[in-house]
Amino acid sequence: MWLILIKEMSIKQLLEKCNLCPRGCGVNRIKGETGACNETVEIMVSRAALHMWEEPCISGEEGSGAVFFGGCQLGCYFCQNKKISTGERGRIISVSELCDIFFELKEQGANNINLVTPDHYVPQIISAIDMAKEKGFDLPFVYNCSGYEKVEILKLLDGYIDIYLPDFKYMDAALAGKYSKAPDYPEIAKAAVDEMVRQCGGDKTRFDDKGMMQKGVIVRHLQLPGQIKDSKAVISYLNNRYGEKIYLSIMNQYTPMPNIGKKYPELAVKVSEQEYDELVDYAIDIGVENGFIQEGGTASESFIPEF
Repeated sequence: MWLILIKEMSIKQLLEKCNLCPRGCGVNRIKGETGACNETVEIMVSRAALHMWEEPCISGEEGSGAVFFGGCQLGCYFCQNKKISTGERGRIISVSELCDIFFELKEQGANNINLVTPDHYVPQIISAIDMAKEKGFDLPFVYNCSGYEKVEILKLLDGYIDIYLPDFKYMDAALAGKYSKAPDYPEIAKAAVDEMVRQCGGDKTRFDDKGMMQKGVIVRHLQLPGQIKDSKAVISYLNNRYGEKIYLSIMNQYTPMPNIGKKYPELAVKVSEQEYDELVDYAIDIGVENGFIQEGGTASESFIPEF
């Protein structure tokens, strides 16, 4: 079923028994049922604006045209954007309105369209991209996701997405189970990044004359406090498997959310500069060359936009 061209499939077919993500809820989102992502068939957008805080080759000086979608299928306990990942903030829009947003962001000077947590809206997004391209839209599309993606769904995006910007959160299945209720995360993410690299990585990577990425794969890793061993395992795996086929982004912006210490006291602190420096030094020592690091102090609430 999944290998049929999306144009031959209706949104109804994909969402009346939804298995878009690895959770495999099977709920009928057409009838208003919700599963892990907490969203129905209606598109919930929490924010659409120029975003200056992505990697330099994504944001540039003008900004990335970020569209933050409501809901999330992964549901990490430490999520920095719970207001939108739980669907609390945002408004309902149509596919045609989503297409209009693409053009509005382009008019504001966006370097690309940055689809943030888009996984559970893949059919609607494909329809909006088709609509936009029929009207001559020419900016790159960025798929900014958790890494917890089904390969079958990613294949539907082949030719639609120019830049993949996934997280790779954990190598340890126990940590993934503890903090995201997804012990299968490492194996799911490995297969997903393989598919992303097949579509956009390696010799397909391109930049324009301003240094803005036009096609490629950037894999992010958000370092968690006290988990240096797992972070090193993530960086080592990505470097050994992909080398210069991808760019690595090592992030120090973990921000403890209110009350997180009640359940996980180890997550109630920021990543220390010593921890982050150790991870960056490790990446350099094992030969990582294509990468981004964050300068300055760790964890600032400025990374969390208002919704």
